[in-house]
Amino acid sequence: MTSHGEMLLEQPAADTLKVVLSGDWQLGGDLPEAARVEQMLKSKPGVRHLVFDSQGLTHWDSGLLTFLMNVRTFCDFHHIKLDGTGLPEGAKRLLELAAAVPEKKDARKGEEQASFLTSLGNQTVDFFKGAGDLLEFLGEVVIAVLRLLTGKAQYRRADLWLILQAVGAQAVPIVSLISFLVGLILAFIGAIQLKLFGAQIFVADLVGIAMVRLMAAIMTGIVMAGRTGGAFAAQLGTMQVNQEIDALKTLGISPMEFLVLPRMLALALMMPLLCLYANLMGILGGMVVGVGMLNIDLIQYYNQTAAAVDLWNLGIGLFSGFIFGIIVALSGCMRGMQCGRSASAVGDAATSAVVTAIVGIIISTALITIVCDILGI
Repeated sequence: MTSHGEMLLEQPAADTLKVVLSGDWQLGGDLPEAARVEQMLKSKPGVRHLVFDSQGLTHWDSGLLTFLMNVRTFCDFHHIKLDGTGLPEGAKRLLELAAAVPEKKDARKGEEQASFLTSLGNQTVDFFKGAGDLLEFLGEVVIAVLRLLTGKAQYRRADLWLILQAVGAQAVPIVSLISFLVGLILAFIGAIQLKLFGAQIFVADLVGIAMVRLMAAIMTGIVMAGRTGGAFAAQLGTMQVNQEIDALKTLGISPMEFLVLPRMLALALMMPLLCLYANLMGILGGMVVGVGMLNIDLIQYYNQTAAAVDLWNLGIGLFSGFIFGIIVALSGCMRGMQCGRSASAVGDAATSAVVTAIVGIIISTALITIVCDILGI
C-alpha cells in the first residue's frame, strides 16, 4: 500500500506561516513537495516565522526529514525562523542534530597549487627519504643472505621450489615469444642495411652478438619485471594490508628471511637460465629472416653465428641476467614491504615495483657496458 502524506498551509498571523502535516510521510510514497512551502513563503514576503502542526501525522520516516531539510535550507537562506516545536520528538531531534554541525565554508576548497620551490623541496625530501629506506632494506637483505650462508635463515624450502617454478617454467612461454620476435626484428632491420653492401651474411653476427651479449638479458629482465616483480609487490603488499607480515614479526620470524630471501634466490637462479634460453630463441628468430628472406644457407648461418659469438659475450649476458634477477626481486619485495594499508596502495606498490625494476635494469646495463669497455671485453 502506497503511503500518502497531506500538507495544509495556514497563516494564523501576518508574520507567521503554519504547516499542518497529516497522514503517512514515508519515503517512496506520495508526499507533498517542499516547493509548495517555498512558493507560499515567496508570495508572502512579510512572513518571518514558520511553525508546524503534526498532530495528524500517523507514520513518518526519512521522507519527512528530507522535506524538512529542504524547507530549512530555504528558510536559512531567506532569514526565516523555523520553529520545530510542533514536530514529532524524533524528527525534531534529528533536525537539531543535522543543524548542530554546519558544513565548513572551506570544506570543499580545492587544493592550492604549490609553488615551484615548495614542490622542489618536497621532492628532494622524498628522494632522500626513499634513499634511506632503500639503504635500510639493502642492509636487511645483506643480513638475511649472511644468515643463509651460515645456515641460520628461517624460510621454507617448499616455498622456494614453488617460487622457482613460478618464475622459471611458467615464464618460458612469454620469454620465448618476446625473444623470438626481438631476434627477428634485429635481423630484419640489419638486413635492410646490409643488403646495400652485399653483406647479408653478417646478419648472423649482428643477431648473435646482440642477443647473447645484451638484448636477451634486457628483454628477459623487463618481461620478468612486469610479470614477476609486480606479482611479488602485490603478494607482499596484500600481506601487509592483511597484517600477515606483522604477525610474522610477532612470532619472531624475520619477514626478510621468510618472504624476501626465497624470492630473491629463485630469480637469481632462474634468470641466467632464462637468458640462455632467450639467446637460443633470439638466434632462431634471426635465422628465420636470414634463411627465409636473405637465402642464406642454414649451415652457413650457424657457422657464422658460432664464429661471431664467444664465451666472453655469453658470460657477460648471463652475468647481466643474474644481476637483473636480483634487481627485479629486490624491487618487487621492497615495494611490497613498503606498501600502505589500503587496497589502492597494493596497486601503487605493484606499479612502483615495475618502474623501479626497469629503471634499475637500464642503469645496471649502462654500468656493465662501461665496465666491459674499460676492461676491453
